[in-house]
Amino acid sequence: MTHTFRARAALLDMDGTLVDSTAVVERLWLAWAEPHGLDPAFVLSVVHGRQGHQSMAIMLPDRPHEQNLVENREMLLRESGDVDGVVEVPGAAALLAALAPFPHAIVTSADDRLLRVRMAAAGLHVPTQPVTAEQVTASKPDPEGFLLGAARLGMDPADCVVFEDSGAGIEAARAAGMRVIGVGAGSATHSPDAVVADLTRVAVAADGDGFVLTLG
Repeated sequence: MTHTFRARAALLDMDGTLVDSTAVVERLWLAWAEPHGLDPAFVLSVVHGRQGHQSMAIMLPDRPHEQNLVENREMLLRESGDVDGVVEVPGAAALLAALAPFPHAIVTSADDRLLRVRMAAAGLHVPTQPVTAEQVTASKPDPEGFLLGAARLGMDPADCVVFEDSGAGIEAARAAGMRVIGVGAGSATHSPDAVVADLTRVAVAADGDGFVLTLG
């Protein structure tokens, strides 16, 4: 089935949406979780899409959050130093090129260093004005990051379309009042407005003061 979306701006998650970093994310988080005796399936159900300290708070609810913040900084450094298996999600480079004439930004739970390391490892250009972990006070599924991205682009949330893969990210986009295109089959379980297997299925065409996305 073909879907079309008219928008004036696009906001894109990074991990799982533009960059396939699943291998390194799961490898490092499972290593972190092992000494705590956490169930691997539970860990993998939590860590995607959120800032690390928020994931730690969910998995270890009785631990002081100050410790989560310290360990999250350590995890970000480990992630920035490990790009083994990090690759482009098919079609990501072409989509970013097609969106170049229009307002768009990345909204990620990664910090700025990790954003740039992973995008470089995947051979992708970083659009201007990315929204990263340092710039928000609340992690996805809170809508703060997407609302900040829209504000920086001078756009009303209703005029934005979001590309996301995780449940936390899709929930955040919906809470921001934005339409959501799920990337990857797993995103369908979180009820986005439409789903594409990867970004090769997305076409962009200018339309008045905005653009039309056609999903094949």
